[in-house]
Amino acid sequence: MKQTLVLKVNPSKPSIKKIQVAAGIIRKGGLVAFPTETVYGLGADALNPDAVLALFKAKNRPLDNPPIVHIENINTVYELTEYVPPKAVLLMKQFWPGPLTLIFHRSKRVPDVTVAGLETVAIRMPQHAVALALIRASGCAIAAPSANLAGKPSPTSAKHVLADLDGRIDMVLDGGSTRIGVESTVLDLSLDPPIVLRPGGTPVEALRKVLGDVQLHPFVVAEKEVLVEKARSPGMRYRHYAPNAKVILVEGQLQAVIAKIKELIGSYRREGVKVGVLATDETIANYEADVVKSLGSRFNLTAIAQNLFRLLREFDYEGVDVVIAEGVPIEGLGLAVMNRLRKASGYNILKVV
Repeated sequence: MKQTLVLKVNPSKPSIKKIQVAAGIIRKGGLVAFPTETVYGLGADALNPDAVLALFKAKNRPLDNPPIVHIENINTVYELTEYVPPKAVLLMKQFWPGPLTLIFHRSKRVPDVTVAGLETVAIRMPQHAVALALIRASGCAIAAPSANLAGKPSPTSAKHVLADLDGRIDMVLDGGSTRIGVESTVLDLSLDPPIVLRPGGTPVEALRKVLGDVQLHPFVVAEKEVLVEKARSPGMRYRHYAPNAKVILVEGQLQAVIAKIKELIGSYRREGVKVGVLATDETIANYEADVVKSLGSRFNLTAIAQNLFRLLREFDYEGVDVVIAEGVPIEGLGLAVMNRLRKASGYNILKVV
């Protein structure tokens, strides 16, 4: 087992000396977890096939689940792709650095393992001083899926990274909690019209203001498992974002949701099951369960997104057997939250009216 070095860094003005230590590990083919504005990423040199393979192994990640390649200079896009469409130029000017991943036809420079054998590559420029400094100092694009064991809730703090990967990776740059809390939006520009493959930190509404016609892949709004033969984006296949506990998602008119959750609490507790409830500020007083947590106000979807993965992990720390979660409005960041909750539940969804 490796010894995982943890270095605390200022999230807005990271120490150059500490960044250089981390960059040296990346250049030698090692693995470094680092904060972005969305979640923590686990980084490897994107053009080093052995390093990327080690990344998959550390996460127990299936080899057909492509990571996102992180860059700090737009010129790098032209090195990693065959063609940069005009729509991409518009989006990069508007949304980069930021929580938007764009999918392009890849160049031959990108190793097969980095793109899971696909002819496309997913690229983004993160909006975080630590991430940008690390990429710059490493002198290479960095392949970086979320820094967690495959299937677990994504990490929004160094504590979460270490809970999953301590002893499996070389270093963690601890830059505190992440700002957005859900992963980037993934937009496939290899198709026309462009298709959102994963909702995330950039709302679909913002993309449509710039591009007009933007489609949603059926997976994005799916209420049951959607067969995806070849995933162009992380999160499209396999169970994701899930705590150890069984998750039940209750969706519908709010008063009916509250009534159904109360009914489920009673039923499970009579069976001796330890129950957790993922509520909101407006509803939390309605529930008497073993553990009740609030995502935040239903009128502040930014806060709900920020808290989601942290709270799912906290239910594990408190040893609940089942988590019953309220649905939230599917607009803005709510679309990303509901996508994650549906995946976390394995599409164990109860619809109420």
